[in-house]
Amino acid sequence: MGADRRLAANSQATTDALRGQLVSLKLSHLLERFEPLAQQAGAEQWSHVDYLAQLIEGEAHAREDRSIQRRVGLARFPVVKTLDLFEWSWPTKINRPQIQNLFRLRFIEDKGNVIFIANVGLGKSHLAIALAHTACLRGYSVLFPDRRRYHQLALRRPGAGQPQA
Repeated sequence: MGADRRLAANSQATTDALRGQLVSLKLSHLLERFEPLAQQAGAEQWSHVDYLAQLIEGEAHAREDRSIQRRVGLARFPVVKTLDLFEWSWPTKINRPQIQNLFRLRFIEDKGNVIFIANVGLGKSHLAIALAHTACLRGYSVLFPDRRRYHQLALRRPGAGQPQA
């Protein structure tokens, strides 16, 4: 029994040290999942490499999810819109293949720009937000231009709001 207790105490010390290292390295998914996954791996007789691969895959997915959430948050969208939510029946004249082609984001790779020009209420903002959101999902950083933000920046300029002589 003494050997079993020493082994359990050593195992607990190792587990505690591992937890501390995972916290220090900010590997939150591994910290959360290494013990339950170890039990599953033991029960299903996974190899060590399979166990490690499952842990690392989960950490990679968790990091990618956090990265997307961070980019979407920093983009400052007034609301989140997607191309799937766009009402294609209005406006009646819209080049759907051309719009859908923009969502391949080739213009970003080509260092190009996209400008939507149309009358009020035809979906320009929806498409712009959806396009920027798609860029966030694909790893690009975005800052959505909001007219209120431009107005605030304009008011911060020296002399803004003062009558001109």
